[in-house]
Amino acid sequence: MHTSHVWNLFDLHWKKIVLGLLIGCGFVNSADAQTVGYFRKHQEFYDDKPIHYGFLFALPVTRFRLVHDDSFLTQDTTNRITSPVTVGFRFGFVMNGYLNDHWDIRTTPSVSLYNRAVEYEYGSGKKRRELREATWIEIPLLFKYKSQRRMNSRMYMLAGATFGFETNVRKRQLPGSDRLNAKSADLTVDYGFGFEQFLAYTKFSPELRFSHGIVNLYRTNDPNSTGSIRRLTSHTVTLYLMFE
Repeated sequence: MHTSHVWNLFDLHWKKIVLGLLIGCGFVNSADAQTVGYFRKHQEFYDDKPIHYGFLFALPVTRFRLVHDDSFLTQDTTNRITSPVTVGFRFGFVMNGYLNDHWDIRTTPSVSLYNRAVEYEYGSGKKRRELREATWIEIPLLFKYKSQRRMNSRMYMLAGATFGFETNVRKRQLPGSDRLNAKSADLTVDYGFGFEQFLAYTKFSPELRFSHGIVNLYRTNDPNSTGSIRRLTSHTVTLYLMFE
């Protein structure tokens, strides 16, 4: 009678052992590969085109920056002059030109609706408000510095200048406010930063831009002027939503 030993139960050929290990490793690698998700890169050759077009919607928060005249300290009638913050609306187009891997040139011609105001507070307690509701056409020229693209996103910064002019000023003012007599052309220095997100069919770019006017918009020869203001410049912070 043949005697069986426990060791014979594990008497496998060495080739079978090696084959089993290889098969086992193959299953492990396959399982690990399935756990890593596939990341699709949208519009992979986007920067190969020299020019891109798009449209934008924006929310400008604006006011005037005031510089008081020397007579403001000596006269007793006006105690305080301020310019409250107001919210407007802007829409327009985007045209972006490719320069190299890190630099672009951009313009965003747009139509903006503003209602900037100046408020006076007198010693007698009386208050007066001058309002200027107008439609502006603004044409900026900006240089854009962009970071290296990471999958479907990248950051950028930009700077430049914007020329703007009024096309329509509201003649009838709101009750309790006078019309502000200001100049109808402006030049601003702009800078900001944004974020580009590449989608399947478009590129979405939220952007925050700061604009500082360098033109004195105050009309000193206005007969209705109080003479307490020497300089009036625009200041605007705008949130852009752009689609290219």
